[in-house]
Parts: sequence; C-alpha cells; structure tokens
Amino acid sequence: MADLRVNIGSLKLKNPVMTASGTFGYGIEFADFIPLGGIGGIIVKGTTLLPREGNDYPRMAETAQGMLNCVGLQNKGVDYFAEHIYPQIKDIDTNMIVNVSGSSPEDYAECAARIDVLDKIPAIELNISCPNVKHGGMAFGTSCEGAASVVRAVRERYHKTLIVKLSPNVTDIAAIACACEAEGADAVSLINTLMGTSIDIERRQFRLSIGTGGLSGPAVKPVALRMVWQVAHAVKIPVVGLGGITTAEDAIEFMMAGATAIQIGTANFLDPAVTIKVRDGINEWLDRHGCRSVSEIIGVMLNA
Repeated sequence: MADLRVNIGSLKLKNPVMTASGTFGYGIEFADFIPLGGIGGIIVKGTTLLPREGNDYPRMAETAQGMLNCVGLQNKGVDYFAEHIYPQIKDIDTNMIVNVSGSSPEDYAECAARIDVLDKIPAIELNISCPNVKHGGMAFGTSCEGAASVVRAVRERYHKTLIVKLSPNVTDIAAIACACEAEGADAVSLINTLMGTSIDIERRQFRLSIGTGGLSGPAVKPVALRMVWQVAHAVKIPVVGLGGITTAEDAIEFMMAGATAIQIGTANFLDPAVTIKVRDGINEWLDRHGCRSVSEIIGVMLNA
C-alpha cells in the first residue's frame, strides 16, 4: 500500500481525505456509516461567537449536477460547542477541525481564541467566504484587504494550524490567497460555493428563502480545479482542494493540480461512506501506477 500521509503546516494527516464543513455535521452523525478514524480530518459545521438561527426555510434546492443552499451558519455558538459538542468529539481518532465565521475581525478572533484552548482541536478553518449571511462571511473574502484584516486579527490570538477558506466569487482568488499567506495563514482551502439562484416558474417564486444561495456539487468541479491550480502556483503554503469531488479520480485531479489534501462535501449527502471509498480509491490508483507515496502526484501539473 502507498503512503497516504500528508502535512498541512504542523498538522499531520494520515491520508489526504477530509470532510467539508456543513456537510458532515460534527462527525458523530456519520459514525454508524464509516470508521471516523479512517479519514484524514473532519471539519465540523460552521461555528460563530454567538448563536445564529440561520436563514428561513426553504434553504436547500436541488440543481442539475449539484445543489443550492442558504442555511446561513445556523449554530449554537462557540461556548455551546466547547461545553457540549467538544466532549463528544475530542477522542475521535482523526483531526477534528472547527470552521469559524464571524461578522467582524474581532468576532473571528474571539471565537478562534476560545477554540485555541481546546487541546484536541489542532486547527481551525477560517470561513471568510460564506455567501449566505448578511454580515461578515463572504464580505471579508472578496478583497485582499478584507481577507488580510481577518487573518491578521485571528493570527494574533490563535496559535495552532490556521486554514483560510476562500471564496470563488472574486476576480483574482490567487491575490487573496497571497494576502492570507502574508498575514500568517498556514494553508488555504478552496473553493467555497458559487453564488446562484433557482426559480419555481409555477409559483413564480425563488426556491430559496433569501433568493440566492451557494452552488455546490459536481457542477462546480472544473471551476474549483482551475482555481486550485492557480492558487497553488501563487502561494508557498499548502492548498486544500474542494468543490464537486465525488470519486477518487476527482480527488487525484485536485492533488495533481496542487492540492496537498482534499475535502468532500455535497457527495456526503448522497453516500455517507464516500470518504472511505475515495481514500481507498486513491490508494488503489497509486498502487496501480507504481507510486509509493501520494506526495509523488501532488502538484505534477504545476509545471505542465
């Protein structure tokens, strides 16, 4: 078997397969379907400083080759997470990573600081790219200045591995990635969802309560793959790729484009065991092609 281990900064992954925030709950919801310790990391659902109700229903709509969502970061806040969720997940045998969001750099930093003290959470993913909230979220991820301001504030108060999740709804994602790197990000993850909408022509209404939502699923994969390749050219820190990955072949494409690790999102809704299948598929491909380590394929397209 090939060596599937990869590193994201000081974060050591037993394999490059992780779950995308918002698609895997807190991990424990999937314990009946897969051995949670068999994947490289679990990124739990978005967490904010204060509780959030999220957006009104309906907030999901199926599309061709994907789905739209406008959940809006519904969660009970970081203190609830620390008191009630953390004790349930801290001993899972993989990297448990918290996705952090906020409405100001100070909010992000305070939330991150409260997670920093939790021994069994080795990293956070800073969400500066959520398109479904009225304040914060994507507003910070659409400019170099906005992204830098959040990363700078968090880096001052958070001392473990810091991954920054980038928005595809920009003209130059590589420049924003460079701005995050300059302020101390240990890695970037991309892409978050693309802005979209859907209309029910019989009711003459939007299918989502707020009109627009984030598009995910196989439809976004070519865009995500291109952006990962662009960003991997531009930064020296690791890149985590996501967007439409459903098979091992998809994951390998992202790694060849420059991703050190990948995340699986929407596919979890269709097949709760997809992460393990992708992990095993990567290993089989490497064995079939005579590769001793997954590191042999990471970034091979950067000089193509």
